[in-house]
Amino acid sequence: MEQRTVAFIGAGNMARSIIAGLLESGYPAQKLIAVDRSPEVSAKHRETYGIIANEDAVASAKQADVVVLAVKPQDMETLLQNMEGVDWSSKLVISIAAGISSARLSEMAGSQLKLVRVMPNTPSLVSEGMSGLYAPDFVSDADKLFAGQLMKAVGEICWVSEESGINAVIAAAGSAPAYFFLFMEAMQAEAERQGFDKETARLLVQQSALGAAKMVVANPDIELATLREQVTSKGGTTAEALNVFNNKQLTETVSEAMQAAVRRAEEMESLF
Repeated sequence: MEQRTVAFIGAGNMARSIIAGLLESGYPAQKLIAVDRSPEVSAKHRETYGIIANEDAVASAKQADVVVLAVKPQDMETLLQNMEGVDWSSKLVISIAAGISSARLSEMAGSQLKLVRVMPNTPSLVSEGMSGLYAPDFVSDADKLFAGQLMKAVGEICWVSEESGINAVIAAAGSAPAYFFLFMEAMQAEAERQGFDKETARLLVQQSALGAAKMVVANPDIELATLREQVTSKGGTTAEALNVFNNKQLTETVSEAMQAAVRRAEEMESLF
């Protein structure tokens, strides 16, 4: 991986997970900068990661080859307006803020940004993330390669050819961990009702979910439907449970939920 100086403007959970992943992969600590408004947080980052950390977004951006915008969407306009002294022409900008289009980010910055939008998800915190990326046509292949490698430090990636595809990534990956957590939460609750203590009920559910996911990863050439069929004996207990899901229209419910996530993502774009 090319070793550019990367400044993370906003050093919350997602930025820290990327920093940790980069360091674990051998990226030099002296090439990483974390910016946080709190001097205490900056000191902690220096101590924990051995990286450069400070409270000066403008100076850090000027020093960097790559600027990762990792602040909350509602704080983005103020941040970029306060960075008027930064020459963006030679920098790759990576935004992990939801709901703000590439055109709007350039408008906020008052400059045409060489921008890659990234939509990560929370499993990035344990290096099992799934990130979708989009870049306008004028972004170079070298910059796109670097952005992809950056996010591979915390999981898998996919590129979308149209910016609207980022909203579909939100529905299929960005929000998806919550879907699984909800399903697991319901299973744990029922296991407890059936007599298991809380710890055992959770163990039963989380290990089954982990094992199922690992089976999917270990068998990329086998369709998900086939894996499901392999667990389902005709007339057996699994078939009976799946009949309930089908009768309750689980497939249609999932589809509706994902479409709702896309609609909300589109609505959010009008807020900023």
